Amino acid sequence: MATSLTIALCQYDFFVGDMEGNAARVLAAAGEAGAKGADLLLCPELALTGYPPEDLLFHSGFRRQVGRSLETLCAARPGLDLVVGYPDYDGRDIYNAAALVRDGRIYAQHRKQCLPNYKVFDEKRYFRPGSAPTLVDLKGIRAAILICEDIWEHEPAMQARAAGAQVLLVINASPYDTRKQAERELVARSRVAATSLPLVYLNLIGGQDELVFDGQSFVMDSEGRVTSRLPAFAERLELVSLDLIDDRVVPRPGTVAPLLSTEESAYGALVLGVRDYVAKHRFPGVVMGLSGGVDSALTAAIAVDALGADRVKAVMMPSRYTSAMSLEDAEAEAKILGIRYSVLPIETLFQTTLEALKDEFHGRPADATEENIQSRCRGLLLMGISNKTGAMLLTTGNKSEMAVGYATLYGDMAGGFAPIKDCSKLLVYRLARYRNGVSPVIPERVLTRPPTAELREGQADTDSLPPYDVLDPILEAFIEEDLSVDEITARGYDRAVVGKVLSMVKRCEYKRRQSPPGIRISGRAFGRDWRYPITSGYRPQE
Repeated sequence: MATSLTIALCQYDFFVGDMEGNAARVLAAAGEAGAKGADLLLCPELALTGYPPEDLLFHSGFRRQVGRSLETLCAARPGLDLVVGYPDYDGRDIYNAAALVRDGRIYAQHRKQCLPNYKVFDEKRYFRPGSAPTLVDLKGIRAAILICEDIWEHEPAMQARAAGAQVLLVINASPYDTRKQAERELVARSRVAATSLPLVYLNLIGGQDELVFDGQSFVMDSEGRVTSRLPAFAERLELVSLDLIDDRVVPRPGTVAPLLSTEESAYGALVLGVRDYVAKHRFPGVVMGLSGGVDSALTAAIAVDALGADRVKAVMMPSRYTSAMSLEDAEAEAKILGIRYSVLPIETLFQTTLEALKDEFHGRPADATEENIQSRCRGLLLMGISNKTGAMLLTTGNKSEMAVGYATLYGDMAGGFAPIKDCSKLLVYRLARYRNGVSPVIPERVLTRPPTAELREGQADTDSLPPYDVLDPILEAFIEEDLSVDEITARGYDRAVVGKVLSMVKRCEYKRRQSPPGIRISGRAFGRDWRYPITSGYRPQE
């Protein structure tokens, strides 16, 4: 008679630092899974603390709360096995661990062997590596427990195979980027090919500061076929079954959620990131400037999809340079979205500021200073509304602007969260088109007019920047691929333009350090991904 094992995949959002709440969610999921006939509840990496807990791990009170929450899980005896990620404190050492909780105690424990220390990961700052595989018996099936990076390296899965494992159970906190799911399944497939073992991959869901965890947990059979896949950006408690047939574990076919397009997945990540940031900070809603341009138009749509129209307030702040088209299109989108909308002209504030500075500016021609003052007038109004109402201010700048400093410090960069901070200008247009394909919310003129900051008469972005179809590929090559001027020029771009762009990126690092956090969706985002010095003698154009 074949042995079967039913695993409940707990693709949940666990809140960083809320150990009591996270333990309660685990036990609630265990109760539901047990009622559905599951033998094992599989929870994500560091589910008990949320991921990444960062320097909270060093706090003695945090450590005590971890211990109490583990005791809560053990004492509950939910009637099925639990695999839960948690930090294991051993004297002065900390391990990124997974516990198998059975019959009121920690029956087995795996310590993560491979600690990532690249891109957004900084685990060697906190954890010591484990050194051995961990096998557990689950209804007669020998399962190896692995944690995230353990399958991105070759050795842990091979050690598990050599120790007699029949299936690999991998718990993860793998953050989203637009290429990540394909990479995950490619890596999993290579481990499966090397070991001839099926693999169960359980991933975290939810937004945490700059990071979004997208779920998309899956099961892969020993031939490398995906037999189950959970949807992206959605909590799920999904049951999957494994059969032991002739000493081989065979996953039963389940529901395979489709892979998403780049635009659909990126948009989903932005919506989830905004929703969780606002919810976890308990803001009543958001306020933002709505200019009639594509960046603020997309941000407004994301905010409404994340929070609902009743929690979004938009403000149009026209100046002497604001076109009738911008006024009309901003109002039109606000009406379509059903959000609260105000018009607050900045002319009086702008004139008052210039009057106050007239002696300081005497004899000096108008330049970008006057443009920046307009932006700072708008920032002042928006921050005033934010302070008075408690609504968080969303900034609307994109990655192209953040890269080259085409934004005003303490002006349009002011705010609490920057949803599209990691979206290039070209991607902003693609996402806007995608969102309009779901239901039209952004006026067509916003998508077809030349981009402009409208801070002086007849201004266009191309007055200061190369066209975005030139700028964005150069930025991607430098930021995400670390290519030199020569290497980027070899792709067909003018050397002088490349050198100018890279110099702008270097020169504006001080601005980016003062910008609000934003959602990471690319392979390398400004923020925890990007650690360039502000003060440097390096000349990228040389």
